[in-house]
Amino acid sequence: MRLKLYVAVGITAAVAAYLLGATPAWSLAIGAVAPILIAAAPHFLRGTVAGLTTPGDDNSEMSGLEFEYYVARIARSCGVPVIMTSVTGDWGVDLIVGRRPERLAIQCKRQSRPVGAGAVQEVVAGAPMQDCTTTMVVTNHEFTPAARKLAELHGCELVGRDELPRLRSTIRRLTEPLSRPEPS
Repeated sequence: MRLKLYVAVGITAAVAAYLLGATPAWSLAIGAVAPILIAAAPHFLRGTVAGLTTPGDDNSEMSGLEFEYYVARIARSCGVPVIMTSVTGDWGVDLIVGRRPERLAIQCKRQSRPVGAGAVQEVVAGAPMQDCTTTMVVTNHEFTPAARKLAELHGCELVGRDELPRLRSTIRRLTEPLSRPEPS
């Protein structure tokens, strides 16, 4: 039954194209492609809708700990080791990413308001305690001007809501081993 429907769609599309002025070759091509497009449309639409509603990508509904797991999952996808610190005594560092000597300290802040300079202070102060050389604060929101100024002063990378889609590439950039000249 379905095959007959696709054949009918193909013939109808070919005849319509010919009647609208397409050459016979183009009419046949349109007649061959039309059933494929009709068959693929439901799968394409289903995939599009599923992509828009994939669980885990909507960080606005996560708890603070779930947000840390979300960031850790992205960091692990970069192929670098990730250590999640304990909830207490972490010196303001939630995740330790990468290998020594260039490890990245990440502070995750899932908040309903802009993140202030305190988060930057915590991760910058805690990084040496966790043997990290670079720092980052990741949030589902934005940063205050004071946080941005302090981060710039200390070289701390800030990843806000708008930069989250590029988090993976940012982590890769910060955890790549520095290229060192060959000893002669």
